[in-house]
Amino acid sequence: MTAGNIGQWFERHKKWGWWLLLLALALFWLWRGELYRARAEAPESPVPAAIAGPSVEVTWLEAESYQPHILLQGQLLPHRQVVLRARVGAAVTALPQLGQAVAEGETLLALSEDERRANLARAEAEVALRQAEVAAAERLRRNNLVSETDYLALKSAAAAARAALDAARLALDHTRVTAPFASSIDTLPVELGDFVQVGDPLLTLVDVASLKLTAQVPQQQVAQLRPGLPVTAVLLDGRELEGTLTFVASAADGATRSYALEARLDNPQQWRVAGASAGLRIALPARPAHRLSTALLALDERGRPGIRALDDANRVRFMPVTLLAVNTEQAWVEGLPARVRLITRGAGFAVEGDEVRAVEREPAA
Repeated sequence: MTAGNIGQWFERHKKWGWWLLLLALALFWLWRGELYRARAEAPESPVPAAIAGPSVEVTWLEAESYQPHILLQGQLLPHRQVVLRARVGAAVTALPQLGQAVAEGETLLALSEDERRANLARAEAEVALRQAEVAAAERLRRNNLVSETDYLALKSAAAAARAALDAARLALDHTRVTAPFASSIDTLPVELGDFVQVGDPLLTLVDVASLKLTAQVPQQQVAQLRPGLPVTAVLLDGRELEGTLTFVASAADGATRSYALEARLDNPQQWRVAGASAGLRIALPARPAHRLSTALLALDERGRPGIRALDDANRVRFMPVTLLAVNTEQAWVEGLPARVRLITRGAGFAVEGDEVRAVEREPAA
């Protein structure tokens, strides 16, 4: 629109033109007031956005009851084993069966009596005579009719006769060999008619109703052991026997620096495993510990194992731990609070003391 046209429009619409002019002046005046107020008042400072640290994924790690154990390799032995030997020289007159089960006190083997029963009768008669002589001497002694030395000599002879009687009884008793405990006959090296001398082996008894397992424990682990701890023997075929630790040596072997120990095991089915090797699992007292993935373990600058967790202020903390057990999938550790916020993802993007944003993750079932 040209200036001429504007003038013509204004001539035709004078009334509306003045109103438009007044409106423009009013708007200009209001704009000038706002500008002046903006210059007189300081502008508000913008609110800075919160500094956003790296995000890490965390989960609550709870302490659990951990049953530690020590694994060793040992040898199974009969709980009791004895070689019975001849105590008199004689011929074998009766034999048991090899492998026979016997009860305590049962007669196992007989030897010839020879002159032993006659010797016993002779000794009994000698004792009777000597006791009568002592009794007569005591009556005479009251009347001072026998000297003190003669009386003492008679008493000495009576005592010697009683000793000879005891020896004769033992010699006869030794011709009958009895079982000192319930067991089975494991070896029988003699035959009927064999003549045996004093000390010759007659048979071997083995009691396998219970077993003992001997092993050596390294010096680093012996401090945790004490008699009375429950143990399990694992046989080569996977079968297990339960028992109790009965002995831990007080001094180490000079060559191996390990300590001898012994466990007692029940063998109710009397499995034939005596003399075999077996694994020994010793259960230690349960204690609280934490279970976690081995991938979450880390090392600090001194090489100590530990984990990265968050404190109450969401700052990254390295917490040292003591390893109790580790395998390819998980680790048991101690040294942590009962409940800790473990960083499971993103720990590599933060360092000790960094404040981070925590994203909670539900623990795996």
